[in-house]
Amino acid sequence: MEAARSDRGVVAAPHAAAAETGRAILAEGGNAYEAMTAMAATIAVVYPHMNAIGGDGFWLVREPSGKVRYIEACCRAGSRATIAFYRDRGRDVIPPRGAMSALAVPGAVNGWRLALDLAAAAGGRLPLDVLTADAIRFAREGAPVSRSQGRTLPKAWEDLVEAPGFRETFMRDGKLLAEGELLVQAKLADTLEHLTRAGLRDFYEGDVAREMAADLDRIGAPVSREDFASHRARLLPPLEMRVRGGTIYNAPPPTQGLASLIILGLLDRLQLPEDGSAGFVHALVEATKRAFRIRDHVCVDYDRVPADPQSFLTPERLDREAAAIDLGRAAPFPAPKFDEGDTVWMGAIDAEGRAVSYIQSIFWEYGSGCVLPGTGVLIQNRGAAFSLDPQDSNPLAPGRQPFHTLNPPIAAMDDGRVISYGTMGGEGQPQTQAMTFARHVWLKRSIEDALSAPRVRLGRSWGEHDASLKYEPRFDGETIDRLAAMGHELSAFEDGFSDEAGHAGMIVRDAAGRIEGAHDPRSDGGALGV
Repeated sequence: MEAARSDRGVVAAPHAAAAETGRAILAEGGNAYEAMTAMAATIAVVYPHMNAIGGDGFWLVREPSGKVRYIEACCRAGSRATIAFYRDRGRDVIPPRGAMSALAVPGAVNGWRLALDLAAAAGGRLPLDVLTADAIRFAREGAPVSRSQGRTLPKAWEDLVEAPGFRETFMRDGKLLAEGELLVQAKLADTLEHLTRAGLRDFYEGDVAREMAADLDRIGAPVSREDFASHRARLLPPLEMRVRGGTIYNAPPPTQGLASLIILGLLDRLQLPEDGSAGFVHALVEATKRAFRIRDHVCVDYDRVPADPQSFLTPERLDREAAAIDLGRAAPFPAPKFDEGDTVWMGAIDAEGRAVSYIQSIFWEYGSGCVLPGTGVLIQNRGAAFSLDPQDSNPLAPGRQPFHTLNPPIAAMDDGRVISYGTMGGEGQPQTQAMTFARHVWLKRSIEDALSAPRVRLGRSWGEHDASLKYEPRFDGETIDRLAAMGHELSAFEDGFSDEAGHAGMIVRDAAGRIEGAHDPRSDGGALGV
């Protein structure tokens, strides 16, 4: 992993093709909004196990003026997606794969649309056909299956392969496409070309919406054309929190951005031991437990939150939470309520200093598995995060937003630095964010070192149901022994650089305008400068 450096702009992405798309857009004179929209389109084609245009997206953007904008492009449950709909079909839980998991209108493309409106207001001039050119080419001509996609072993496999359109798109001779094999998505290329000509709103109100709604109805998903037409992305106030040296911003509910901020707020109040030590890991894990207890109650549909999320970020509240942490002993931790997800985080900072932190996802790898025949769109299964218990904090109801693991942070430091950072990894996102931020900002490690250092993850990982503390086996034995003695239930990831520990990235612009960025050695991408 090599850091990219430039004063004209830097991008970071978990796939090299998406990073190159972003670099080229900045080189063409595009701004960070335009670069990220183009990157989002490209990565939706070349990294389909992690994201798709049938998923969701969340943007955090710091303008050169210092104003921070948050774009919520979240799915909403279809008008027929009721608890009774599933109960009448003999379901006690929402199936994680197939048509009945494809229950919500995806929001990512509406987020692109709103971002491009803001890009134009900021002087953006690049036409949509320039931004989507790489995505269309990769869909039409094919893209080699990445290392990450080739080694991914999807959960609920039997149900996934039975999802409409999955075999035809992602399998050959009864097996998933292997690393290096060419993935061609001709129907998706047609759809992207049509959206380029007709405009992105067509995804919700035009021919593309009509085709998707008809296909969803045909396979039995509870989403209508009217549901597509009523969907909107929106600008909302971000959450913010002061820490030592600066201010950190993140997304409000239904994302778990609140949990990510709480963890860092608690770490700021604890005396951080040396990086990699048992004390450092223990402080992170115990802060995570406190944050997740709050998250599971508060991080629900934005319009239905039971308490003001910002109230949990006051110095007084964070002081009380930090005081409850025992720095010598692990607190009990139940199995986490929410499952992991598959996601991409990408960042961009342009020459004007505009910083974007963006995250795009389909929840589980390959989402619902449903590839709609009329459009080639892979639909997410984010709606499977809903509960069929009406007393749950996250119950299914038409128009409701599900809990989201996605959260895109940005930090504005008192010394003039602006930091766009983030990761994929479901339950692990807040933890990996905290590790990378703390290592770089507070422990003064380089971006490359902060991203490559060994990580831990509390809670479930792919295909597992335990709540143990998992670690990359590059920690020394003394650290692991000490954690065990403190009462942590431990298990090792198989790989020293594990996908399950997240694909993180970071871009930093200093007060002089110098930009430096890198992306995770665990991913298939990197960072590029203009």
